[in-house]
Amino acid sequence: MSFWETITGSDITRESKAFESRAEALPADYRVAWEKIKVRLSPHSDFTGRNLIPILDGVLGLLEETAAEGQEIDEVLGADIDGFCAALVGGEGGRTYRDRWRAQLNRNVARKLDRLGG
Repeated sequence: MSFWETITGSDITRESKAFESRAEALPADYRVAWEKIKVRLSPHSDFTGRNLIPILDGVLGLLEETAAEGQEIDEVLGADIDGFCAALVGGEGGRTYRDRWRAQLNRNVARKLDRLGG
């Protein structure tokens, strides 16, 4: 990835378009599940979203493979898509971008208070 791609995010845009074109080939119920998965995983993204690219690629690969085998979406993901997504990001307590930002803010405030007090 070049510096320009990193700054502009064009690599992420290209990946997203590739994911969407791959998802278009899925059956309708798989496409609905894909949309739900993307929405459920988005809070666990970093500022750029680059950390989710490998996860989304793996999930889409799973969906493509199981759709080709003729399995139903409920057989693949179960009835609980939220639980599936939680497992992907490290359990129900997986850190979201809000958690990371809150921790960073707390560290910065603590550092400033230490400077004032000491």
